[in-house]
Amino acid sequence: MTPQNLSLVHLIQPPKITLAKSPLFLLLHGYGSNEADLFSLAAELDDRFFVVSARAPLSLGYGAHAWFHLDFTPGGLQMKPEEAERSRLLLLKFIGELAAQYPVDASNVFIAGFSQGAILALSVALTEPEKVAGVVAMSGRLPPEKMITVASSGRLTNLPVLISHGISDPVIPVSQAREAKAMLETLPVNLTYREYPMGHTISARSLADISLWLTARLGAAAKS
Repeated sequence: MTPQNLSLVHLIQPPKITLAKSPLFLLLHGYGSNEADLFSLAAELDDRFFVVSARAPLSLGYGAHAWFHLDFTPGGLQMKPEEAERSRLLLLKFIGELAAQYPVDASNVFIAGFSQGAILALSVALTEPEKVAGVVAMSGRLPPEKMITVASSGRLTNLPVLISHGISDPVIPVSQAREAKAMLETLPVNLTYREYPMGHTISARSLADISLWLTARLGAAAKS
């Protein structure tokens, strides 16, 4: 059971290798899912991580949740920026609560999101980079410009960012991942971009690469 006094319902997996303060790995699920969806990924990650999988705050019914609602219009899917901003602020608050509740290192927080969760993960990292040690965006896209104000270049320097996307993704086309890559390459972030022969999912190969990338980031932080 997880504490009920925190802002978001969540699942936890304590680290297998116990440290005084463990690096935190925060998972954000996609639209229409819940905190259980990505939780199985925890078993594939570095044993030093304290893993938290959070439930988005908006209920869609029948166990489905979202970080913000979507409108299906003739022009395509439209996001609700005011809801996305509320979720961004709620996640920042939640990270602080996790640091107070659990033995995690507030200066070593990694956020990974899938699909809509990837949009929120990038929103948090690009607006408050000091609070994030690295961000993983799986099968997602950048938030629209109107949704966030990107931090200054000086604050973003060397922020580790990993984008992982399927070339056959029918939900968020790979063209949007490539647009994100082009935009992020104009910033001083430390970008890793990878495409895989998959759809809107996480393959064994992409997960293995994500795990290796995260372990390398932990090693780099230990040396700094």
